[in-house]
Amino acid sequence: MGYWVFIIVLVILVILLEKILNKLLGVEKKKISETSGKKVDQWGRGIILVLFLCTLPFVITKDINVMKWYWILYIILLLGFQSILEWKYLKNSKQHVTTLIFLMLGVIIMYNVEYFLKILG
Repeated sequence: MGYWVFIIVLVILVILLEKILNKLLGVEKKKISETSGKKVDQWGRGIILVLFLCTLPFVITKDINVMKWYWILYIILLLGFQSILEWKYLKNSKQHVTTLIFLMLGVIIMYNVEYFLKILG
């Protein structure tokens, strides 16, 4: 039960933080799919997803540390890729800064996930 509460609270905090950051930075949310970078975005996300799904069976049998670094790498690749595309294709927007902040927060949360799970019991 505690895990679900943690996940729900985390999702709510992420949504609120995104709204606050976008307001502070003056970011008007845009999608890369509405630019000429649509194909690059689709292909890049697809390749990252396929690579991680193909390597998941090898990682899932390892200890918690390996899994933790696996997901940290996934967050870095996915949000890093998204940030680069936002920087390149969404000119005059600071949306990539918000994505980079979420990248850092995601890495910090994943790195400390054991600590959060211990607190929840």
